[in-house]
Amino acid sequence: MNFTNRGESHIRDLRKFVVNSRKFAIFMFDFIRYRNIFFIISGVALTASILALIFFGFRLGIDFNGGSMMEVEYQGQRPANPEIQKILAELDLGEIKVQVSGDQGVILRFKEISEETHQQILSSLGNVEEKRFESIGPVIGQELKTKAKWAVFLALLAIIFYIVWAFRKIARLFGQGESWRYGFGAILALTHDVLIVFGFFAFMGHFKGMEIDAAFIIAILTVLGYSVNDTIVVYDRIRENLLVHKFKTLTQTVNASINETLIRSLNTSLTTIFALLAVCFFGGDSIRGFILAMIIGIAVGTYSSIAVASQFLLFKRIKIK
Repeated sequence: MNFTNRGESHIRDLRKFVVNSRKFAIFMFDFIRYRNIFFIISGVALTASILALIFFGFRLGIDFNGGSMMEVEYQGQRPANPEIQKILAELDLGEIKVQVSGDQGVILRFKEISEETHQQILSSLGNVEEKRFESIGPVIGQELKTKAKWAVFLALLAIIFYIVWAFRKIARLFGQGESWRYGFGAILALTHDVLIVFGFFAFMGHFKGMEIDAAFIIAILTVLGYSVNDTIVVYDRIRENLLVHKFKTLTQTVNASINETLIRSLNTSLTTIFALLAVCFFGGDSIRGFILAMIIGIAVGTYSSIAVASQFLLFKRIKIK
């Protein structure tokens, strides 16, 4: 009998510990109180991104525009860019763009060429080692552009339907259609993330000449998956707290859920970003655009799961019905 009482006492102590832990999480940081600041930050970032897209646009690579790209490394002293353009001017390559790569390398961009012209370029450049060569026709480039748009659209569509299905039980508290609020909140956060990444690359393309290619689209799709995963972690904790641990207000529930998942989200994002930074600094120029898109997207995705997706659940609603 004493053993039974002792066991029940341990259970009561454990329940008190869980309740106290959740209460502590609620008051750890009041994210809801500062939601207007989050909205201002997001509004400024989105406005800058949209303006960059309108006035600058993307600097499309050969994957979308068509053309040829060649990366070579000089074995001796590397000539100046104007000298390289002068050497290749006789080969009828159209507009020749020369970009320095590392200490001895250059990346050349020009119109689509044949294999014969390709060999003539290598011969004209002299003592060089070819690192890579890509040539894509304008028809294939346009096809890739169309497929990229469809890939992003279908990914967003699949995500919203998955979230609506996954959170369908939340209708017990708020009535039919509540799961759609979760779905649209996630899509709002994803749109926020993608637009900021787009805006960043529009700025980089205008001021630094950074181009986007097929790898950029892969990065965007990866960011979509990573960002929605972070949002679902927060949403799942909100759902758990709503269905199991009844708080007085929805505001209290959302704030507690954000605090309870904050450390997990930060640890996951930061470890990934640190690894990507290492690749960005020590990897080659050919993957730098992909890595930058991943870093910006993951950082913004972590922010949006707290400042956009979670806050959207409180839009025009305060108390649990």
